[in-house]
Amino acid sequence: MADEPLDLGQVRARIDGIDAQIQQLIAERARWAQQVGLAKGPLKAAVDYYRPEREAQVLRRVVDRNEGPLADEVLVRLFREIMSACLAQQEPLKVGYLGPEGTFSQQAVHKHFGHSAKGLPLASIEEVFQEVEAGNADFGVVPVENSGQGTIQSTLDMFLTSQLKICGEVELGIHQYLLGRTGRIEDIERVYAHPQSLAQCKAWLRQNLPTAELVPTPSNADAARRARNADDAAALAGESAGHVYGLKTIAGPANDRADNTTRFLVLGRELLPTCGHDRTSLLVFVNDQPGALFGILKPFADAGLSLNRIESRPAHRRRWEYAFFIDVSGHVDQPEMQVALQQLGAFASTVKILGSYPVAVL
Repeated sequence: MADEPLDLGQVRARIDGIDAQIQQLIAERARWAQQVGLAKGPLKAAVDYYRPEREAQVLRRVVDRNEGPLADEVLVRLFREIMSACLAQQEPLKVGYLGPEGTFSQQAVHKHFGHSAKGLPLASIEEVFQEVEAGNADFGVVPVENSGQGTIQSTLDMFLTSQLKICGEVELGIHQYLLGRTGRIEDIERVYAHPQSLAQCKAWLRQNLPTAELVPTPSNADAARRARNADDAAALAGESAGHVYGLKTIAGPANDRADNTTRFLVLGRELLPTCGHDRTSLLVFVNDQPGALFGILKPFADAGLSLNRIESRPAHRRRWEYAFFIDVSGHVDQPEMQVALQQLGAFASTVKILGSYPVAVL
């Protein structure tokens, strides 16, 4: 005979019991996290306790164990917040990002570090680099490329002189919304937005607001801040910016591509150990000779290492001299990576390791 279904009161009692178990286990995890701090000795700052490669391993195991019904991204987000809260027992991490509050960069900080980290909104990508270099921020988060609009050149240019290391990456789905005071699209005569957002929504704007003035701003949150001052103005930004600045959602998503995604880099001051699923970013200054580009790519192919991205930028040394930014699958400590790097010498004047870091989990 089939088991009789439980009544609602029994179901809720069971859920309450599970909630109590979950809370006990989270408290136990937090106590063991404290033991990690004690085992490491009298360290001075939260950054000394934080290991991005260890977190990446934990989150990958969460995905591997998942049998539903919750989606992988939901469980990863839950575990990220638990780890963030446990780490903040020592001291919250300070993470610089392109501000003001409400930007997609702030969303990337929350996705990677959890909400227990202390975000530091800064005025520019350059300032994010500077604050991490000076030690005023433990880490920084900066955009590096968009799936539709390509590379953010100002980020790449900072690596030409900066000594910071890439410690991680974040992939964030970007959904642009038209935000305004009145909530009526017929009121809008000008649209504030970051230039990247204007480019990502170009076709939508042409179709829906063909006569509106398009005004570039330093960030989407700054666009929302400006739009709150007039009924005939709107901003292209994330919905979170609308909540922060008291704007209504007029329309959206307004981006031309449904899969619009921005990749962010996590900046730190140290090169990380391997997590087992890594990416290495290189900056290579090429000698001016025939076959030089082929010469720096061939060693990676011979070693069986996959190139994820290659991009050239002016080297800012001599006129018409270029540097190549290269992303390679694998960690710099792998023997095959070491062999490939050693073979670049005949074709490269300088090889700079920008970082070996965990590939984004989700």
